[in-house]
Amino acid sequence: MSTTIQQDTSGALETLTPEQQQYRMTRAKRAGWSAFLGGALEYYDFFVYATAASLVFPYIFFPDTGSDALTMVASFGTLGVAYVARPFGALFFGHLGDRVGRKSILLATLLLMGVATFLIGVLPTYQQIGLWAPILLVVLRLAQGLSAGAEIAGASALSTEEAPVGLRGFFPSFSISGIAAGIVLASLAFLPITAMDEADRLSWGWRLPFLASILVLAVAWFVRRQLAEPEDFQETKDAGEQEKAPFLVMLKTHPVQFVQISILSLQVVTNTLMQAFGLSYATSVGIDSSTMLWVTIVGNIVAIFTTPAAAYLSDKIGRKPTFIAGTATTAVMIWVYFNAIATANIALIFVTSTIILGVTYAMSNAVYPAWFSELFNVKVRYSGVAVGLQVGILVSGFTPMIATALVGDNYANWGPAAWIVTGATILATLVALTTRETYKTPLRELGNPVSDAETEAGLHHGSNPRSGR
Repeated sequence: MSTTIQQDTSGALETLTPEQQQYRMTRAKRAGWSAFLGGALEYYDFFVYATAASLVFPYIFFPDTGSDALTMVASFGTLGVAYVARPFGALFFGHLGDRVGRKSILLATLLLMGVATFLIGVLPTYQQIGLWAPILLVVLRLAQGLSAGAEIAGASALSTEEAPVGLRGFFPSFSISGIAAGIVLASLAFLPITAMDEADRLSWGWRLPFLASILVLAVAWFVRRQLAEPEDFQETKDAGEQEKAPFLVMLKTHPVQFVQISILSLQVVTNTLMQAFGLSYATSVGIDSSTMLWVTIVGNIVAIFTTPAAAYLSDKIGRKPTFIAGTATTAVMIWVYFNAIATANIALIFVTSTIILGVTYAMSNAVYPAWFSELFNVKVRYSGVAVGLQVGILVSGFTPMIATALVGDNYANWGPAAWIVTGATILATLVALTTRETYKTPLRELGNPVSDAETEAGLHHGSNPRSGR
């Protein structure tokens, strides 16, 4: 039987038969598609909510305050509530993911998100049950947040651990492509809703995208059921070497990395403000909501394809330069985008949104699933990535509410929204400069501060026969 020698970028060698190579690639593809579909469901559900929070919920779930801006702030407040829940979901499910396994926890988070979203679609309104309407909305939104707090981190950890040599950035990025696909699906689902008569839209039309989430759940559940636990984690579990309190161990062994990814995660402020605040701001200045949904659709369709391309680039030149190129450029481009909205320049809105969502933001977004996972070892990886990521994302969840409050009814005063994005992306850029480069570190040695530092310096040539991925 013929054999093939695979060369790890660190210098470690591994001998694999063609059958073994095919087996590893099959597992990597399955993990990648699972991450894609999980991301699609999670962010279909999340973006359906964000869209409804902009266009529908202020009118059906809250009392009349006499101020459109104040009611919108309340609606965006429920959007932000999920971001408060996300770190708790990350802590709880991350602990179980490092103790029990990646697959079972990813199935649980998938089910929680799908059921919570479906139930939002059948909620009675404020006119029907009074204050219980926003209370129940917040409860289900919290359930969405608990699920989302662990989904991307778990999918990233699993697909990183399954990825073959030289593609450890590529396959984990499928979760981010899935997010873009979910946003596209959510936008398409709301397009016919925006064309409805207002009475129909506010009474029953808005419910349809939430109810349709059950279809995405069914497909994602089927694919995810086919997964196996990554070999790296399974060997640790079989040996009984899991940490009893992985989060606490992570804080002791990887405190710097935890702080770094919490700050690096601030780059997601870009997407949150563009999708939620951008939509409500555009409609406030007279731009049709369906036009802005098409802006979102086009940018994210491009991102579906450019995200894995950017991740593949990071497998060749490194995580840091790819991430930094994205965040630094986004910090500038966001000003052009909001100015285009303020002046109702539709063509420029489409161009700048596509450049940001499909190129600059896609570059930084594509890198983090692998990069964050690579900063931790297998025993604390799920917990470290999940909680660190969500601490950073927590800040972004309230930025639409903050931006709306700062802008108020003075629609010419869009500067605060742009400054929020610029500040977040510049801070992420500066921290990225101090964060370890990991793309050359062998899989089995990830999270080892000594080997990672030596690899970054080009000094490490691992000889561990198990480290060929």
